[in-house]
Amino acid sequence: MNKENVRNFVIIAHIDHGKSTLADRMLEITHTVEDRKMKEQLLDTMDLERERGITIKLQPVRMLYKLPDIAKARLFPSSSRALGIPQSQAFILNLIDTPGHVDFQYEVSRSLAAVEGAVLLVDASKGVQAQTVANLYHAVEQGLEIIPVVNKIDLPNAEVEKSKKEIVHLLGCHEEDILEASGKTGEGVENILQKIVEKIPHPRGEQEKSLRALIFDSKYDTYKGVLAYVRIVDGAVKAEEKILTMATKQGSIVIEVGHLKPNLEKTPGLSAGDIGYIATGFKTVEDCRVGDTIVLEKNKEKIQALPGYKEIMPVVYASLYPKEGDDYNFMRDALGKLKLNDAAFSFEPEANLALGRGFRCGFLGLLHMEIIQERLKREFEIDPVITTPSVVYQVSTKGKKEKTKIYSPLEMPDLSVIESIEEPYVKLDLISPSKYLGSIMDLMRSTRAEYKNTEYIDAERLILTFEAPLTDVIIDLHDKLKSASSGYASMNYEIIGNRPNKLVKLDILVAGDKIDAFSRIVPEEKAFSEGKATVEKLKDVIPRQNFVIALQAAVGAKILARESVKAFRKDVTAKLYGGDITRKRKLLEKQKKGKKKMTNIGRVEIPSSAFLAVLRK
Repeated sequence: MNKENVRNFVIIAHIDHGKSTLADRMLEITHTVEDRKMKEQLLDTMDLERERGITIKLQPVRMLYKLPDIAKARLFPSSSRALGIPQSQAFILNLIDTPGHVDFQYEVSRSLAAVEGAVLLVDASKGVQAQTVANLYHAVEQGLEIIPVVNKIDLPNAEVEKSKKEIVHLLGCHEEDILEASGKTGEGVENILQKIVEKIPHPRGEQEKSLRALIFDSKYDTYKGVLAYVRIVDGAVKAEEKILTMATKQGSIVIEVGHLKPNLEKTPGLSAGDIGYIATGFKTVEDCRVGDTIVLEKNKEKIQALPGYKEIMPVVYASLYPKEGDDYNFMRDALGKLKLNDAAFSFEPEANLALGRGFRCGFLGLLHMEIIQERLKREFEIDPVITTPSVVYQVSTKGKKEKTKIYSPLEMPDLSVIESIEEPYVKLDLISPSKYLGSIMDLMRSTRAEYKNTEYIDAERLILTFEAPLTDVIIDLHDKLKSASSGYASMNYEIIGNRPNKLVKLDILVAGDKIDAFSRIVPEEKAFSEGKATVEKLKDVIPRQNFVIALQAAVGAKILARESVKAFRKDVTAKLYGGDITRKRKLLEKQKKGKKKMTNIGRVEIPSSAFLAVLRK
């Protein structure tokens, strides 16, 4: 098919603005999926996505769309002569459905690099929100053609005109350029498809050149090895050809190629402008990394690799430990399989005296961590113990020129040798109705955020900009923001670098033993309140023993807070019948010595519920 007939695009929006529902209507109109196989959120393939109503993984799909005759005459009055497009010819629309949550931003950035246009979706009842702005900026940076759409116009509380004014303020377009649609009823979706054909340029790759294919996602197939989801930039590829990945220098023979409709559909070949999959035969995804360039092995010397993507760095680290030591190898295999189709997830082995052998894992945020934990439970029936999440700190020590990266509080050197500690900072954008400005500013004053700017989208909505430590943002700011704004505010953040701060390592001691899993790095001024809150929580969840259990919060050798779990009491004098008082004292003294001895040699078994209680704020 002529590449002038191909349109590659993504749908971008804030979370829950109707991307997947709009994609469903497009699939129905183009008859890509049979009616009997159609279901809601068809492109959300995981059970977890369907239950939570959010998209976690990007999902490509290829649609064939025939323009109605009226539209054909309007858009291409001399199409058959000028562009070589026969009147009966269908257009190929390659759609990539993307996630909306900030934790899955990497999925969006990879999708944007594989297409020429983007449908920007705004919920008519909520207006422009934080992730709408962030995704739009990324799309503009990539030089994509933007098609603005106000969605959910069927809702009784839809404010279409107000949403349009917000888009005009944001995009600088004309109000008549903004389309209206309802992903639920299908109203206006045909107009979006026509606008995609009209405005989004066709791919510019050259068929005659040597193969260059950009890998934007990958997954593992038991029979075909690694399936690389690719955008063919130049050239063509077919089965049985020898290919090479430019970054990892791994060679293989192509097993098959094809399109995603959205299931795999084998084809004779893929050519410039196409989005599809290559069954590479590789046994590990490490051989076929996201962002790498696939070339034909015979042309490897004369081909320049595509720019690809910047390597994603996790921002939140937490350790996962199996509850039973025997499950360690099984859990390692499970984490390996999760990493196969989640390029942003990372893990490496570590050991802990209290919890045994486990894994230190890197995530893009707390929702990302929650999703990985839930997938472990559902797909592999593993319910791990999780340590308190932390970010990556940089420590300067005496006598060392280079800064040391600290991924876990356990790696923190002694206070006496530390010169300075730096923590990651983010630029934080909050979009909210202006009537909640006061309560949001009160909330931000309780954090370490620095106010930078206020910008009014219109008379009723504004964007607040702050610079804040990442650790203050990821733990529970999202929930507090929703409470302060009755659910109307939204947030987005991006890392802007490291800054020095007064930070200390807070240790928790149970019966005199330091419990590594409870250690965390906190601001110096919050050490007392954090320590006190932790020991008070532990007092309620650690079971009582036959001796008193001391719970202490400490910074270095200094004890900041203490609570005690009372011992079980036994009336040892109950069997006495009269006699001298010294008999009673003798028994009580004996019991006292016994309890002291138990305190010295006793070990407290901490239940996994205690670790989870401390993890939850």
